[in-house]
Amino acid sequence: MAVSTSTPIELVNRVYSTLDERVGIARRRLGRPVTLAEKILVNHLDDPEGSGLERGGSYVDLRPDRVAMQDATAQMAWLQFMTAGLDEVQVPTTTHCDHLISARLEATQDLLVAVDDNAEVYDFLESACARYGAGFWKPGSGIIHQVVLEQYAFPGGMMIGTDSHTPNAGGLGMVAIGVGGADAVDVMTGNPWNVKWPKLIGIHLTGELSGWSAPKDIILKVADILTVKGGTGAIVEYFGSGARSLSATGKATICNMGAEIGATTSLFAYDDSIGRYLKATGREALADAANAVAEHLRADDEVEADPEACFDQVIHIDLSELSPHINGPHTPDLSRPVADLGAEATANGWPLEVSAGLIGSCTNSSYEDITRAAGIARDALAKGLTAKAPLLITPGSEQVRATIERDGLLDDFKALGATVLANACGPCIGQWDRQDLPDGVPNSIVTSYNRNFPKRNDGYSTTHAFVTSPETVIALTLAGRLDFDPTNDTLTNDAGEQVRLTVGVGEELPTDGFDPGQPTFVAPPDDGSSVEVSVSPDSDRLQVLSPFPAWDCEDFTGLAVLVKAQGKCTTDHISMAGPWLRYRGHLENISGNLYMGAVNAFTDEVGTGLDLTDGETRTFPEIARRYHEAGIPWVAVGDENMGEGSSREHAAMEPRFRGALAVMARSFARIHETNLKKQGVLALTFTDAADYDLIGEHDRISITGLAELAPGSPVNVVISHHDGTNTHIATNHTMSVDQIEWFRAGSALNLIRHQARHPGETGSA
Repeated sequence: MAVSTSTPIELVNRVYSTLDERVGIARRRLGRPVTLAEKILVNHLDDPEGSGLERGGSYVDLRPDRVAMQDATAQMAWLQFMTAGLDEVQVPTTTHCDHLISARLEATQDLLVAVDDNAEVYDFLESACARYGAGFWKPGSGIIHQVVLEQYAFPGGMMIGTDSHTPNAGGLGMVAIGVGGADAVDVMTGNPWNVKWPKLIGIHLTGELSGWSAPKDIILKVADILTVKGGTGAIVEYFGSGARSLSATGKATICNMGAEIGATTSLFAYDDSIGRYLKATGREALADAANAVAEHLRADDEVEADPEACFDQVIHIDLSELSPHINGPHTPDLSRPVADLGAEATANGWPLEVSAGLIGSCTNSSYEDITRAAGIARDALAKGLTAKAPLLITPGSEQVRATIERDGLLDDFKALGATVLANACGPCIGQWDRQDLPDGVPNSIVTSYNRNFPKRNDGYSTTHAFVTSPETVIALTLAGRLDFDPTNDTLTNDAGEQVRLTVGVGEELPTDGFDPGQPTFVAPPDDGSSVEVSVSPDSDRLQVLSPFPAWDCEDFTGLAVLVKAQGKCTTDHISMAGPWLRYRGHLENISGNLYMGAVNAFTDEVGTGLDLTDGETRTFPEIARRYHEAGIPWVAVGDENMGEGSSREHAAMEPRFRGALAVMARSFARIHETNLKKQGVLALTFTDAADYDLIGEHDRISITGLAELAPGSPVNVVISHHDGTNTHIATNHTMSVDQIEWFRAGSALNLIRHQARHPGETGSA
């Protein structure tokens, strides 16, 4: 399959060729006007006439147009794909090297260090891409989501990516969904992607942003309204005159951070701004094709006129009244106007001094973002102001970096003393090797990133991270304090004068076009069958996978409780990033971080619990290893929204590898629940959320009636208490018929492998 630096127009035309017919099917079957999300979904159904379309109920088979993977997640995805027995990926697939580059000094030096330190992994990924017909974007290319936006995303398309911020592509009107590696392997092997038909949340935008308000403020406001789990199982669709007033990259910023509300994806309708961006990035033919079917690349007109009739929930936001917002610390849904942060920080004892400001990343590194922030930098210098804290700039891609360097925008930042980092994810994902401040010092940082859990950026638990627009980041960095409101407050310049910052005027697109920069794409050979993908048996970073055992057809009895997590237990808590990213291709080694960040509900301690084999207190990963080696199966118990956050597949693979048979929680985040199911782990929710409180530290758990597992049927759980009594509770699961087969086979990959070896056979045996 031909793979290039752009989506071939032939693929786009194929998708568009069925739009008219499929949209007609959707209107007829639903009996009403249809949203954009519904149009795209129905157009990608395996069976548009026969598939169930019950929101939040029906499982359907979809056919995404492409797969994109970042280097941390791609390792395990490729290791899984290699066991499937295929010679070539069945859909266009790319791997992007962005996560393994640490931010320490500056772009050039950090990139050289990364290439050297990660040579084994990069060689593995490049050889896997060459062997199986995928595109490879070398280190320095840029962050996966920005590269996809520039090269591959197209209106009305569907893609999956092994990163939770894949919905960035929704800024170009694409249904782009973050998944785990096992989901990606499904699609790469030519199988349909099985997923629950999503609910729909409509965000009606009116008015227009002005002054210091930016697209980032829209998603910060939405997160404040919906909370971190308010979008779970739903597609968020933005519409209205306010949506049409935003640039394509502004739309992408909003969609990117939809991951922080748990949404399946977010998207905007195709409009002139998207067409302009496509043309500016060398995709004129694609823009022309989209213009020809534009009526199908937006919701029906009646939807905007009466959205409550078409969405499960509608939120109305007047952009003209939206003030600059900022969220944090420690959760992406704790948001307020910037003007209110100072008082709240003082009341809560959060450090008021800003220790660092960070601009860029996958969500806020567009040309428009950078021009707005650089304009403020120029204004500040002209008024005799200097930054009161380190300022770090992360371009989103090589194309963005080359363009903003050519246009002098990097010089504007450097004049303030800013450091330009590599085109990579480092400071956003725990790969910031911070030099200005030691661990253990309480401090506050401001970023234009998307996520702010503890240890998310620098690995420091004492860092309070606040997320806001690039404009506000630079304003607060110039002030050096959280209690500065750029819309009203003044700063004292070098001459002792009171001066007011002027917000920058952004340029949507570069007047002189984009500079592509250095070539960083490697296409696979026409025939990769002779390429060797080698994994050293002595490697501490890569490990060939062994299949997980199939279900033995017996009920689960006497499971130990490894951990009962209290409060937030995100994928960062279950399998943290930072230094652990180096082991993403080695399941045994990375399992050394299992539940390391979980808060023990019995002790309030982080990362430690009771080892039932000898009564000693140990770290959760150590206990899990000991249980695994002793053949003791176990269960993990979680609170609300278990697995919130990233697509991190290891948060499901590590428990499975170490002997977990089930995870029970009050509720799950979508991707984590799916990842557990993919690996053959029972993901159960308490029918009565209060039953969480019934499970004690010494209790044993039995799960019965597994032979009768069926969609929609509750699962019986017996809690055998330390005092000899038993409590029976009901739990629920969300497995479809197909997903129950994953459980029986021991994993979805086991089933794929079996079906590849036995074509035409259904089931796991």
